[in-house]
Order: sequence, then structure tokens, then C-alpha cells
Amino acid sequence: MYSDNDATARPLKGENLVIWIIITIFATMNENIEIERKFLVLNDSYKEKAYNHSHIQQGYLCSNSGRTVRVRIRDNSAYLTIKGPTPEGGLNCYEFEKEITFEEGAQLIRLCEPGIIDKVRWCLKYKGHIFEVDEFFGDNEGLVMAEVELSSENEPVELPDFIGKEVTGDNRFFNSHLRKHPYREWE
Repeated sequence: MYSDNDATARPLKGENLVIWIIITIFATMNENIEIERKFLVLNDSYKEKAYNHSHIQQGYLCSNSGRTVRVRIRDNSAYLTIKGPTPEGGLNCYEFEKEITFEEGAQLIRLCEPGIIDKVRWCLKYKGHIFEVDEFFGDNEGLVMAEVELSSENEPVELPDFIGKEVTGDNRFFNSHLRKHPYREWE
């Protein structure tokens, strides 16, 4: 087995091979494909329109070759998520998520690679879609991004007035990248 994102085509070994096998098996299940667009946010008017918000901390047990295994604690719940590589354009990727106990999440987050993502997620409905706005803290403070999930890549979506530049596919805005290269360090 070889990594498809590695220019030197080194064989996958150990932990990376296990993750590759898991993702390959689950990738055949199309119902687990996540299709989303991401945008920068211009102002905080989304807060008054939100019907819900929650605190999220997430870390990565593995984040190699575009594949990630993530632990997320959201308020009093915890989740383990496997994400496949994002193809060119970044509009969709394979995602498998399983709820775990809060205690399991708290234990696993201590095993994560350095760099925990800390954010508040605001949820709001707009013209038939749910927008999730992430307000980042810690080393990523100052970054505010919105996501909208779609049922197909060509699905039309009307954008609220707080939405700015689209950053779909720009890997600098992936959480797995932000933990290694925090927003505060960008020039």
C-alpha cells in the first residue's frame, strides 16, 4: 500500500496503514460523503439569528496524508470521527462519525497530537439551509468561518449577508491545518 498524497510514494506502515484500510472500507458507503462549502464571516450578525450554540474542543489522534482521526467534545457529548482525503476543490470528502461517551472523549483528547482546536459553533437557518458558524479561540482567535452542508455538489444555496469570501478547498482553513499552523501566526 502506498500513500496517494506522498510525492516519494513511501509504503504506508503501522497506524497509517490501519487508517487507510478503515477509510477505504468505509469510503464505499456513499451515504457518508460530506458535501460542504466554507466561507469567511464579515460580522457577528449571525449571533442574533442563531437558534443554538455550543462549545467545541477537538484534537487529532492522526492527521497524515489528508486523512484524519478526530476526537471532538461538544458541550457534554463526545465523538470520534474519521475523515478521508479531500479531493481537489475541497467540496466533498468521506466522513464517518460515531458518538462515544464523554469520559472516552476526555481520555482520548489527552492522547491527541499537539494543538487543540477551541471554538464556539453557532447554528442558524437561512433560506432552507443550516449554516454553522465557528468562532475560534486560543491560537486561532480572530478567525470566524461559516459552513453549509449540501445534498449535492450542484445544489444552489442563497447566502446570508454576513458571508464573505469563499474558502472551500483552501486547506489553510481545515481544522487539522489550523492546529499545526494557527491563524494568529499567519501574516
